[in-house]
Amino acid sequence: METLKNYLESMFASLPNTVEVLKAKEELYTMMEDKYNELIAEGKPENEAVGIVISEFGNLDEVAESIGIGQMLQEYTYVDRNQIPSEEAEEYVQQYSQHRFWIGLGVMLLIFSPMSIIITSMARIGAFEVIGVAFFFLMIAAGVGIIVFTSINMSKWKYLDEQLCCIDYATANQLKLEKEAHRADKALLLTIGIALCILSVVPVIIFSSLFKNFVLTEGIGPALIFVFVGIGVMMIIFAGGRETAINKLLALNDAHTVSGSYRKGQDMPDSYINPGIAGFMKSYWTIITCVYLIWSFLTFDWHITWVIWPVAAIAKTVIWNIWGAREE
Repeated sequence: METLKNYLESMFASLPNTVEVLKAKEELYTMMEDKYNELIAEGKPENEAVGIVISEFGNLDEVAESIGIGQMLQEYTYVDRNQIPSEEAEEYVQQYSQHRFWIGLGVMLLIFSPMSIIITSMARIGAFEVIGVAFFFLMIAAGVGIIVFTSINMSKWKYLDEQLCCIDYATANQLKLEKEAHRADKALLLTIGIALCILSVVPVIIFSSLFKNFVLTEGIGPALIFVFVGIGVMMIIFAGGRETAINKLLALNDAHTVSGSYRKGQDMPDSYINPGIAGFMKSYWTIITCVYLIWSFLTFDWHITWVIWPVAAIAKTVIWNIWGAREE
C-alpha cells in the first residue's frame, strides 16, 4: 500500500494546494485502495495487484473527471519543476554537512592563529617571535584557503536556488525522519560548543589564582582561551549543517503545490515581508559570529562577549515577530 500512496503523491505533487485538489486526491486514494483490496481478495500477488491498480488509475488525465477536477486540470497552467531524486537529495545533505565541517575547521584555524604569537613571545627571543608571526599568517592562510575551497566545491548546488525544484513524497518523509534522528546529535554538539566558549576563561582564572609562573599566567592560559573558543565555534558551526540542508530541500516544495503539504509547520524556513530584512537574516548568524570574534579579539573580554549569543537569539525572535511572513 505504501507504493500506491507514494505513486499517488507523485501524481498530485505539482498541482495547486487547494481544498478541491486535496479532496480529489483522497477520493482517488480510496478508489485505488478498494481496487487493491479487491484484487488481493481474488488471490492476486501484491506486486501484480499494485501494477493493475496503477495501470487503471495511474493516469490523472483519464480519472480527473470522475474525481471532480477535470475542469481545473484544463485551466491549470503546469509549472515545470526539476524533481530532485532521493539519491541526489541525500548527496546534497552529506556534502553540505561536510561543507559546514570544513567551514568550522577554517574558522577554528583563524581563531587559533594568535596562539603562536602569544606562546613564542614568552621566549623574548627575536627568532622565536618571527616564527610565531610566520605561523600566525600560515594558519590564517590555511583557514581562508579551506573556507574558499569548500565554498567553491558547493557551487555545483547553486541550481537549487536558481531553478524551480521539488522533492517527492517519499524523499520528504525520509528527510524528516533523518532530521529527527540527528536532532540529539545537533543538541549535543551545540551544548558542548557553547560550553567551551563560556569556559574558555577558566584556565586563565585558575592559573592566575594558583600559580605565579609568568609562562602559565601570560602564555599558556591566554593561549588556551583560543583553543577552547576555536573548538567550540567549530562545533557550533558544524552542529546545524545537516538540519540546514534538510530544511532547504523541504523548502523546495512551496505552498503553491500539493508537495507543500508534505512539510509540517516547524519545517518551514523563516521568511520575511521586507526584502532587506530577508537578505540580512540569511547571513544573520554569520554576522553575529563575526561580531563576536572581532569584539572578543579586540577587547579580550571573553568572559563577557559570550552574552552576544543569547542576546542574538532573543533579537532574532523579535525580528521575526515584527517582520516575519506567516502563511495562512
